[in-house]
Amino acid sequence: MALNAEESGRLAALLSEHVDQVTQRWTEAVAVQLRGRLSQAELRRQLQELHRAILTTAENGIVDVDAEHAAELRAVLGELSRGRARQGFSATETAISVYALKEVLLELLEARGGESVLRDFVAFSGLIDQMGLFTFESFVRTREGLIADQAEQLLELSTPVVKLWDGVVAVPLVGTLDSARAQVVMERLLQTLVDTGSPYAIIDITGVPAVDTQVAQHVLKTVVAARLMGAECIISGIRPQIAQTIVALGIEFGDIATKASLADALRHVLRLSGVETSRRSRRGA
Repeated sequence: MALNAEESGRLAALLSEHVDQVTQRWTEAVAVQLRGRLSQAELRRQLQELHRAILTTAENGIVDVDAEHAAELRAVLGELSRGRARQGFSATETAISVYALKEVLLELLEARGGESVLRDFVAFSGLIDQMGLFTFESFVRTREGLIADQAEQLLELSTPVVKLWDGVVAVPLVGTLDSARAQVVMERLLQTLVDTGSPYAIIDITGVPAVDTQVAQHVLKTVVAARLMGAECIISGIRPQIAQTIVALGIEFGDIATKASLADALRHVLRLSGVETSRRSRRGA
């Protein structure tokens, strides 16, 4: 809700005449709601900055958060929301920092008196509601961005590519393998094959709770991509229950080697590379 020029002028006068009082009462009201989660000094600094932005906007004429001349006000509200989201505050705690201004303005209006008290309070409340909604929307956008970043980081952490032996890397998969995660697995495996020049890769699905057609397709695509890079893949972690499921679904791995455990897969790769043969030769020497 926008304020007309007359209402904007009265708001500007009210804020400029009682700068210290507004800031002090505003800080006290918000501090009670935040229960000490933010220092008084930091909270006061934030509200002083917001006070200045509201005052500057009101002095420029009609006050509307969406107006072109309210860019500074939107910037301050947005920064407040982003900061609170990163610090772990809730959307309600963030919005309270704006809505608490209503109580302060009501006290000042009642102290001033006059016939316009109720009319001004309704108008100012509408503006504060608009600011609160803008703050809430900014908070939600920031929080969604943080959640997306954290999900991406967790996805990367949950798909490590480790070097087991010279020329042998492994991807131990844990949890459900969906399309997004399968893409990350493929990209990280291929990059590691390029970086290490490894001719063998073991894809271990011991930690995958269930294998369906979709999971099998993701694994097969990763194997094919690795082969195009010149690496041979071995799938390990084929437990009895998973083996039965694969047979029941009619999934075929073709000529891809499969082993019951990661240890079996590593022994298979070492045998292919001649490491086991050389060790036996040394024992017999």
